[in-house]
Amino acid sequence: MKPFVHLHLHTEYSLLDGMAKIKSAVKKAKALGMPAIAMTDHGNMYGAVAFYNACDSAGIKPIIGTEFYVCDDLTKKEKVKNDDGEGYKDRRHLVLLAKDETGYKNLSLLNAIAFRDGFYFKPRIDLPTLAKHSEGLVCLSACLGGDIPQAILRHDNEKAEKLVLWFKEVFKDDFYLELQNHGLEDQAYVNQQLRYYAQKFDVKTVVTNDVHYINKDDAETQDVLMCVQTGRNVDDPDRMKMPNDEFYFKSYDELATVFPNDLDALDRTVEIAEKCNFNFVFGKYKFPHYIPSNGKTPMEYIRDLIDEGVKEKYGEETKEIRDRIEMELGVIEKQGFIEYYLIVWDYINAARSMGISVGPGRGSGAGSIVAYLINITDIDPLKYGLYFERFLNSQFIKLTPVEFVTFITAGVSYAACG
Repeated sequence: MKPFVHLHLHTEYSLLDGMAKIKSAVKKAKALGMPAIAMTDHGNMYGAVAFYNACDSAGIKPIIGTEFYVCDDLTKKEKVKNDDGEGYKDRRHLVLLAKDETGYKNLSLLNAIAFRDGFYFKPRIDLPTLAKHSEGLVCLSACLGGDIPQAILRHDNEKAEKLVLWFKEVFKDDFYLELQNHGLEDQAYVNQQLRYYAQKFDVKTVVTNDVHYINKDDAETQDVLMCVQTGRNVDDPDRMKMPNDEFYFKSYDELATVFPNDLDALDRTVEIAEKCNFNFVFGKYKFPHYIPSNGKTPMEYIRDLIDEGVKEKYGEETKEIRDRIEMELGVIEKQGFIEYYLIVWDYINAARSMGISVGPGRGSGAGSIVAYLINITDIDPLKYGLYFERFLNSQFIKLTPVEFVTFITAGVSYAACG
């Protein structure tokens, strides 16, 4: 059996729609010898970590993606009916897959924008927003609900061609026209046009199956799930439902049977999978970078703040004060927390400037003279004999990630906000 990769798959995190449970999908992919598998839930990335871990445990490459809802203008919150009175014109589908860390960040950002700025019944993005955050992403034209298939079905070839050219310009060689065949008449017509555009505009095609459940006989259960989502009864002939039972996790041979003349598009799934190499890194702290406004390095900047603090708090610097400062700075720098201190200083300073009440400090973070001198805390650790080592020391790296986060939060953030 030749290798094939499912690039359009809805897990249980496509809420009340997807029935391809992550563990079952990974198990099926493993059984069929698939080298990779993608997760493309509707409008969200809720299952990204669980999906990644399941794939990693099974020795299968995970591809993180989303099937986005796309509108004309994400700032407009108006209900727009289709010509047949059902659904929304202003909510088309589009599949995006993360190639690398940049792609994952853009995927996450687009999801955030969709929920924060574009939410109207569903989280939405628009094409101008997508163009700004397209780096590191593979784009597939999606199912019949996609922009290009919808234009084709309206016989608006001018619009369809403009869209193909737009996506090609934005994504270059990472844009693919998606062929699907679930035995639907509309799909046969759309596929014909997509093949024509592929040849005319030198864009590659790729075969996907719009996976919503694992096995063919799961279709009935998925139908019940859709009824729960839409508040309809299974006996209602007008309910929203899949048109047949072909939306399952198919093998290469099953798809080759319905795409006998598109075997290159089946093979292209592996090509796309090879492009996608994003991996989560667990157990490593990734604090935001702090960039001082005056062009100095973080260390130079924090030393300036410390020197100002010494004059303000002590008047004169003694050997005891200087030795304590240098000891703490040595540990803080070694553990990579200089910028972390500056970030906390920044938001504490901002809070005070806005008249927001800030506590004097509590917990082990109050034992840091650096925190005291830059006004994160108001407690003099020398006066009260407080030990910096309770908060941070050269052996701190031995703590587990959970212990570290708990300790650092209790020590500084809570100390600052009281």
